[in-house]
Amino acid sequence: MKLGIVKFFIVLSFMAGAISAQSLEIRQVENFCEDWKFHLGDITNGNDPALNDSEWRALNLPHDWSIEGKFDENNPATVGGGALPGGVGWYRKKFSVPSSYSGKRVFVEFDGIYMNSQVWINGVYLGNRPNGYISFRYELTGYLKYGEKNLLAVKVDNSKQPNSRWYSGSGIYRNARLIVTNPVYVDQWGTYITTPLVSDSVSEINLEISLRNSNEKDALVNVKTVIYDPDMKQIAALESKTEILAGGNKKVVQKLKVEKPMLWSIDNPYLYKAYTAIYENGTALDDYITPFGIRTINFDAEKGFFLNGEYIKIKGVCNHHDLGALGAAVNKRAIERQLEILKRMGVNAIRTSHNPPAPELLDLCDKMGFLVMDEAFDIWKKKKSEYDYALYWDAWHKKDLEDMILRDRNHPSIILWSIGNEVLEQWDQEDSLGIKITQELASIVKKLDTTRPITAACNGTSPDNPLFRSGALDIIGFNYHHDEYPDFPKKFPGQKFIATETNSALATRGHYDMPSDSVRIWPERWDKPFRDGNPDNTCSAYDNCRTPWGSTHLDTWKIVKKYDFVSGMFIWTGFDYLGEPTPYGWPSRSSYFGVIDLAGFPKDAYYFYQSEWTDDKMLHLFPHWNWNEGKPVDVWSFTNLSEVELFLNGKSMGKKIKSDDGMRLIWPLKFEKGALKAIGMSPGAALVKKNYTAGEPYKLRLEADRNVIRADGNDLSFVTVKVLDKKGNLIPDADYTVKFEIEGPGKIVGVDNGLQTSHEPFKANYRKTFNGMCLVIVQSDKNYGKIELKAVAENLIPSEMIIYTK
Repeated sequence: MKLGIVKFFIVLSFMAGAISAQSLEIRQVENFCEDWKFHLGDITNGNDPALNDSEWRALNLPHDWSIEGKFDENNPATVGGGALPGGVGWYRKKFSVPSSYSGKRVFVEFDGIYMNSQVWINGVYLGNRPNGYISFRYELTGYLKYGEKNLLAVKVDNSKQPNSRWYSGSGIYRNARLIVTNPVYVDQWGTYITTPLVSDSVSEINLEISLRNSNEKDALVNVKTVIYDPDMKQIAALESKTEILAGGNKKVVQKLKVEKPMLWSIDNPYLYKAYTAIYENGTALDDYITPFGIRTINFDAEKGFFLNGEYIKIKGVCNHHDLGALGAAVNKRAIERQLEILKRMGVNAIRTSHNPPAPELLDLCDKMGFLVMDEAFDIWKKKKSEYDYALYWDAWHKKDLEDMILRDRNHPSIILWSIGNEVLEQWDQEDSLGIKITQELASIVKKLDTTRPITAACNGTSPDNPLFRSGALDIIGFNYHHDEYPDFPKKFPGQKFIATETNSALATRGHYDMPSDSVRIWPERWDKPFRDGNPDNTCSAYDNCRTPWGSTHLDTWKIVKKYDFVSGMFIWTGFDYLGEPTPYGWPSRSSYFGVIDLAGFPKDAYYFYQSEWTDDKMLHLFPHWNWNEGKPVDVWSFTNLSEVELFLNGKSMGKKIKSDDGMRLIWPLKFEKGALKAIGMSPGAALVKKNYTAGEPYKLRLEADRNVIRADGNDLSFVTVKVLDKKGNLIPDADYTVKFEIEGPGKIVGVDNGLQTSHEPFKANYRKTFNGMCLVIVQSDKNYGKIELKAVAENLIPSEMIIYTK
């Protein structure tokens, strides 16, 4: 149910409680993302209301101009930043403000602008915000022309590069909104809900409400809060009276009880809503909705992590903020799709590496049942890139951290605050800078939220690390060094532990990079670091190659699984991401670390985790079965079934038993054309998986993740394109250029194939398949109807499909 509809029904129930009908129009929250003008490049008068911007590009937010550029190894961002252009961009929006808004307070909110944003209203400068990931707002009230057109101008400066170790994107890449309130109102992020007592019979709810009075006279107001369950049933209510001095602010504390609470959990992410209304003499002044969950969390030095008293191993991934072909521009459906794919893998936790995420991610984690490590900084005072956040640290770190905590602290999904990632202050053994900053940041967090522990992701794992020596971290976080986990209780007696970042194992989807005479897993290769001199900058999922500082998927999970005190792990990374193709350079322009590629297609390691992290019976067989006759090939299976028997062209190749030690089943074979069939068995369950030798490329096939999408101008359908033979087998090495034709109420907003070295544009109506597959992303407009999508390629039968918009 949309927030507006939820609010409507809530307000109706309030009206039944004798609040006046004015409650139907209290706080106004308006979408401020449509009808902007954009100019790429700097100008001297972009904030001037008299400027003629009729030739500027018309667009809607969120917008990332870098993703529209060309890949070039000479771009200042470098391949570490995705090899895409930055620069300066100007945005302008003209909007009308009705006369009825006179006497009210009007604010503009931005969820994130990358980076160095400056904002003007009607030519008046409002301020700047260097941090590209932080949410912020400005008050417009004193500068508006009521009943007339107003101009909001935003300058975005991402020209000083490199300023990031990964792809940042450029522009107003997250959502924006206009907020209109009466002079007495709930402040920005003005509620804070805690649950000091949680039991099966009752939960105590503490609600702190920060109120402001911008009038010139004192206000005596009533504050009423009602708690609703997901079915809009009233669960609890409380009303209190308070006085707010003219021009002042006031914190109101309310204590409510929920009888027989439903607890928020991974499997049942149950969310309540606290609806707060402020009114005076029966007239509503403001209202505010706070979604929240009731749950308990506990980290134990010996036993690990507990959610609602239940032991849970945290099975997490780190993710950067980009959305593949869509770049950094936020789209809720694209984030939801990523989380759906991760959920099927068995993931239960997300680390927001290495910055405050889009609010939509946290909302979805609340609703879908993911635990979250919310991370604030990748850089403290010491820089990692030439023009990074270290330039702004002294002036901005306190404000940025405070705003992150205030914005995010009501999300039940968040179980950890991370105040830094691999900061260079770790290595200051002689001075106290690292100790002082750690203590300062932890103090800032604790003043605003005492309900969650604080950690930092450290690749310096010695007890002498200044961050550890500060005594300010509630939980010790290691990046990598999996071989040191077993000794942690000895080195850090009584301390709690989490593996904040693990693996850095490298893979390219569908690529099996083996010696020329065989396709075989040699034991030493399983643990071998990446190989130099790879001309294609590809790395095999088959031998699970890794970076020198990293570890294989199997080795890390084996240790994390074994020791209860290891509360969990966060794989680097869930999805491939733009930038940081380490250890490779150009022509690579995106990472190899993901368990899932940039297009959202799982690599083989995905099924390893699915076999270990999920209860649904599964069986995965690889590699593909198209090789030269007689070539030695190791056939692998990941499964959570008890045993698997493999057949080649009907003849048994033997039966393998799944064990905790092996976690993988391997059959050394010699290739012969035909069919592999794996039969997996467990008591009460059986699965069959077949891999066939594919014939000649014959046709295309389109497969949409959803054939019906919302006609809201934002919703997406992700359509997979496959190259098949006559029998419907995927051609494992097909590299056809596929062109797309589209008609109806939608458009193509991105194309991709998951190949890290591809320099084709993401904004196009064509894409070359990589290992037999590519992706086209279709976005609806605001009209109902049917979108007709067609894919064509030379010498292949085309494919067509219909996507309905409703």
